[in-house]
Amino acid sequence: MKNRTLIKQITGIDTADGDGVKLTRIIGSPKLNMLDPFLLLDCFESDQAQDYIGGFPEHPHRGFETVTYLLNGRMRHKDNAGHEGVIESGDVQWMTAGRGILHSEMPEQEDGLLKGFQLWVNLPGVAKMSAPKYQEYSSEVLPIEPLDNGGTVKVIAGVTNHGTVGPVKNNYVSPTYMDINLPKGSDFRQTITKGHNAFIYVLEGSISINNASNNRKQALAAKTLGILSDGEQLCLQSIEQGSRFLLLAGKPLNEPVVRGGPFVMNSESEIRQAFFDYQRGLF
Repeated sequence: MKNRTLIKQITGIDTADGDGVKLTRIIGSPKLNMLDPFLLLDCFESDQAQDYIGGFPEHPHRGFETVTYLLNGRMRHKDNAGHEGVIESGDVQWMTAGRGILHSEMPEQEDGLLKGFQLWVNLPGVAKMSAPKYQEYSSEVLPIEPLDNGGTVKVIAGVTNHGTVGPVKNNYVSPTYMDINLPKGSDFRQTITKGHNAFIYVLEGSISINNASNNRKQALAAKTLGILSDGEQLCLQSIEQGSRFLLLAGKPLNEPVVRGGPFVMNSESEIRQAFFDYQRGLF
């Protein structure tokens, strides 16, 4: 099988969203506008309440999916359809906004560390006006596969080489979403469907992977995203110390992408319709 290699390294930019929540935008910035089908990747991380306490008051979405993966802390989700719940450390919420939803995400804590990721996954044109829905899984039910080298793979979506299957289903982009911990000096291999766009985001430590231009080992450090070349297999090594990283992949939709704030559609006219529907209270 052809190994995937490192094409490009990208660091995020500091910004704020919601009611002043400080975060790092990794995808969805001038450095990396999107990596089809992934539209946005934000990391929020602070133990200072003033950086996150404002949360994300009620706001609309249409035309894509939002994925919240919380590593530390508690956030309350509430929408205009009566759905409400608390996302806690290690939980994931995969929300399909579809034709439209109004929701809020507010911290359920007044101090301590709040850390997590929000990912936006595009929907194809045929599904953009589908009914909103949720796939929600607590940390207790998300499978964690132990590796022979002492590492672990937490599987949100996709399937590992040893057959551990993540519970999230999406038939449009067939996503892979894994949280991987490796001890120092250990290897990791994972099959990735050929043709799927894929990237790694390193949370802790550093990893070593072959560079696409010269096929020599190159380090990917913490808080850095690495875009991978096409291929069928990922091979990498944890170096210097233990490492933790996210591995994401998905089938590109190869459709026009037109953004209008919280709406992502295929054309300008569809964006105008989204604003019109929202203003008339049709979400």
